[in-house]
Amino acid sequence: MTDAAQPGGEQDGALRLLALLADDATVAEVAAVPAPAAARELAVRVAAAREVHQRREAGLSALLETARALASESDTAQVLDAIVRRARALLGTDLTYLTLHDPEHGDTYMRATDGSVSAAFQSVRLELGAGLGGLVASTRKPYWTADYWNDERFVHTSDIDGAVSEEGIIAICGTPLLVENTFVGVLFAANRTPRPFTREEVALLGNLATLAAVTLVQTRALADAESALAALSEAHETVRQYADGIEKAAAAHDRFASLVLGGGGTEDLTHALADLLGGWAALVDEDGTVRSTTPGAVVPEDFPDLRAGRLVTRDGVHGLAVATGDEHLATLYVGGTGDLTDADRRTVERAGVVTALVLLFERQAADSRQAARNRVVAELLAARGPAQDRVQLVRTTGADPEAPNCLLVLRGDATSSTRALALSASAAAGEGGLVGVQDGDVVALVPGGDAGALARSMATRVGRRGDVTVAGVGPLTGVDAIPAAHEEATRTVAALVALGRRGEGAAATQLGFAGLIVGSDPDVSAYVTHELGALLDYDARRGTDLVGTLAAWFAAGRSPRHAATRLHVHVNTVAQRLDRIGALLGEGWQEPERSLELQLALRMRDLLAAD
Repeated sequence: MTDAAQPGGEQDGALRLLALLADDATVAEVAAVPAPAAARELAVRVAAAREVHQRREAGLSALLETARALASESDTAQVLDAIVRRARALLGTDLTYLTLHDPEHGDTYMRATDGSVSAAFQSVRLELGAGLGGLVASTRKPYWTADYWNDERFVHTSDIDGAVSEEGIIAICGTPLLVENTFVGVLFAANRTPRPFTREEVALLGNLATLAAVTLVQTRALADAESALAALSEAHETVRQYADGIEKAAAAHDRFASLVLGGGGTEDLTHALADLLGGWAALVDEDGTVRSTTPGAVVPEDFPDLRAGRLVTRDGVHGLAVATGDEHLATLYVGGTGDLTDADRRTVERAGVVTALVLLFERQAADSRQAARNRVVAELLAARGPAQDRVQLVRTTGADPEAPNCLLVLRGDATSSTRALALSASAAAGEGGLVGVQDGDVVALVPGGDAGALARSMATRVGRRGDVTVAGVGPLTGVDAIPAAHEEATRTVAALVALGRRGEGAAATQLGFAGLIVGSDPDVSAYVTHELGALLDYDARRGTDLVGTLAAWFAAGRSPRHAATRLHVHVNTVAQRLDRIGALLGEGWQEPERSLELQLALRMRDLLAAD
């Protein structure tokens, strides 16, 4: 009877196995310990699993280091050389090489090698489908073999076999370089002695190939972009030099005068100034809103020390306060011109004076139009007088109240200017919209049938830094529906702010269960379909009961075992159904907020069924 078979010997053997496992012993070291067979077998399995994990961790670390190294390379040749060097070091093979796809010839050609000694091998071309590499290129799938010469899967040709023979290669592994659906080339690892490649090594080479393909495409794109940018800079310099010879001061006087007399606005003046100076120009309102720009404009975020009528220059950008009296109306920026001559500076100052006059005229006209529209909106919300009179009143503004419209309520934060918000909303609503101010909010009647989409679009176009919240109701037809729609939109915009969604745009129907509360005519069926539609459709098509499974799972406190008891099925069945539910509902369906909406939808569905 051996010591390991004795009670004391078994305990010593088991303790020895535990000690070896704690010291990261190899599988061979663990297998050599005299111990009970069952304990030794379990210890060998643990050691083998640990070695697998260690190899995977080493591979991931190596991939990360490779990604960092490739990110620092900007030359295509250097990137390719770095790829094959890294691949050889990671897999420990005799050589590695990389072929690139040639779309014109329909084959791949050798581009980079590491460890190769044969000149013929370094210049070989692989036809699609020929040899191991050609098969990888044609199928875009990895292939590997421990003995290339005796592997009947591959089409052997004299050119390829001759180069492979001269290099002395026996074992080969190849994997494609792909970026989305674009085939770039093939990355190989090879040995001059028989070697079976493990699936882990094939996967590691595949990850390297993916990383290499992306890096190669990015490097090429960067080179193309740099060439295009250099060409653009050269063309811009040519145009600027040509424009410098023009008599700018005299041309500016005639140009600005003709623009104003012809009814031109600030955008026309900005573009005219850029043309005269040969650079770019931008006009920014006093609240930071960019009113007009020309191509290439870079508006500075901070430009202090601006005074009316005085041109200030900093970091190659020239700024001028556009003002009248003590009121700062806007700021005019000019750049891309280099140092301004005296004539250029006078041109910019003339542009500032003319722009101030145009801004005053535009403000007076806009305020007059907005005041009239405010009165129309007030009449619509109060529903005073016959409906036909209100219809005619709305039509005087260019809107059509009898066409499908949506009513929007815009609410800014404490720093927002209601006047500026109304003007911006009017511009965003277009000719067919009607915008007015009511109780501190901006109310807009906008053509369209999707209230949520219009609200989101308005919030994006009008809001700056997320400071404008927009609620939409509709579609509406006729003026009689406007007062109730305004009340619902007001409740919805308040709900958006209360729910922490300030700066967004939405309709009541997009607020989940909260939308049922704030809406004037809650559509419970639509809410149920919105939340559970994917499951309901799946059950209807497949004859399953995923909705019932979800309800049972929630009712069982999210316990698959208790849900299985309720449903009289095996717990594995419940697990499979929950996986399908997750795939249909998408990520995050078990998060608290989404989970609450699902439970409420299930309850609403039961109530609808009871009716």
